Amino acid sequence: MGTIVKRSRKDGSVAWLAQIVIKRGGKIILRENKTFERRSTASAWLSQREEHLGEPEALESALQTKSNDNRVPTLADAIDRYVRESNKKIGRTKTQVLKAIKDFSIADKPCASITSTDIVAFAREKLETGVQPQTVSNYLAHLGAVFAIARPAWNYPLDRQAMQDASIVADRLGLITKSRERDRRPTLVELDRLMKHFKDRSSATPSSIPMHRIIAFAIFSTRRQEEIVKIAWKDLDKEGMRVLVRDMKNPGQKIGNDVWCDLQEEALAIVEAMPKVAAQIFPYSTDAISASFTRACKLLGIDDLRFHDLRHDGVSRLFELGLNIPRVASNSGHRSWTSLKRYTHLRQTGDKYDARKWLAEVTKKDPTLKLVRHGQFPRRRRSDRNGGSAQQSKMKVSR
Repeated sequence: MGTIVKRSRKDGSVAWLAQIVIKRGGKIILRENKTFERRSTASAWLSQREEHLGEPEALESALQTKSNDNRVPTLADAIDRYVRESNKKIGRTKTQVLKAIKDFSIADKPCASITSTDIVAFAREKLETGVQPQTVSNYLAHLGAVFAIARPAWNYPLDRQAMQDASIVADRLGLITKSRERDRRPTLVELDRLMKHFKDRSSATPSSIPMHRIIAFAIFSTRRQEEIVKIAWKDLDKEGMRVLVRDMKNPGQKIGNDVWCDLQEEALAIVEAMPKVAAQIFPYSTDAISASFTRACKLLGIDDLRFHDLRHDGVSRLFELGLNIPRVASNSGHRSWTSLKRYTHLRQTGDKYDARKWLAEVTKKDPTLKLVRHGQFPRRRRSDRNGGSAQQSKMKVSR
């Protein structure tokens, strides 16, 4: 189906033309070609493209795209092509946002006719659905990625300047705004109550998620919730006291952004106390962890505390221990030190968790946790089931 042809340029250099030709009934129905500087790159593209076209409905989709190229492209066409042809994996949130934008009237407009006025009108329309200006800002940011490459990549006449102008106007009109930085940290009393609650629950129901360990790990490792559940045993460098955090959140890149992060002694001790019953160190779903944390806060009367606030508390703690910005960044994974400047006002006060009783509990091995994987723990009582715990998806344990 595909061939690679060597091409000599006028300047004496060599290029490699990868070609794909598909026939149906003796007639060519699809022809694709792309030029590369290296034969190996051309071969890789050819193999990837042939494999893709061999998938169900992929060929028909390519033929539809070819047909669409002969008509005036709309913003929806640009969005579809961006999602379809991006070699760099697009995160789930970005994909959902771009798909949602296609439900608005601006998506039906021809690319050439979209102005900054249209984009501002879209921002206003989105805000009127009841979302916050921060959400609208995220929508424009993801849409801006399409505007940035549509013209140079596919010759779709989307005006990048129109997007930039619209963002300025939307900001000044209050249609968009940056997310407010939270300063909420759990107090010692709140954390003690949470730890006791989850330790008591773990003792009564060994099959429940060890939330007291996960909360402590979130603080001492400064890891996000979605990062915690992804960490595998193979990603742990015990001697180096570090862990590989896969797909770390970062503006412009998330998928494939794998970063080695240092571990504090307490975080490593918590990991070593976990049983190796799965590929992941904490083999639980983010939904289960989030629901359990939210339920406990409500039950204990702890207001306005989110799981992500634990990361903020952990970063703050490192500064209070006297670590400088580079050392904190090596733990937290921040690429930009600028974002850590908000913490520099913190005084070096030492470790406020040093004498907490629960610290010994979360770093102590619990043999009952090993029973969870094999289902050897006692069947939960009806009263336990009515308490709101649900079966956890990855290991089939209750929350």
